[in-house]
Amino acid sequence: MKDTFRWTYNRLHLIISVIIVVPTAIIYGFSPKTLLPQYLDISVTTIDLSNFLRAVMFFYLGASLIWIMGIINTKYWKPATHLNLLFMATLGIGRLISMLIDGLPSGGYIFGVIAELVLAAIAFYQLRRSSVKHPSY
Repeated sequence: MKDTFRWTYNRLHLIISVIIVVPTAIIYGFSPKTLLPQYLDISVTTIDLSNFLRAVMFFYLGASLIWIMGIINTKYWKPATHLNLLFMATLGIGRLISMLIDGLPSGGYIFGVIAELVLAAIAFYQLRRSSVKHPSY
């Protein structure tokens, strides 16, 4: 039981990230003209925007693949956690800057910025904890 808890605790930030980012990627890029207006206040009116959103979808899916590798294999945990910190912190900071410049977005994006910054903080904490107490992670 203790080992299961520890395994989950050490990978929880990656697990949560995959659970959030994979569906978000699909909403952004699978059928942007249909799904984005349903979930977010975004109308896709150009081929360039569709192209951009599909590229973002695959970027998100690629990052999620690295996180899944870190969940499954301890050898990839640290690089996956570094990527998680970079991914979540830069998205969260970018959204905060946009909120200051552009105003408050829809509720989905407000949830997103909170989740991104919390996950970045957890990844940072896990990296600090692993380098101090558990160098084998």
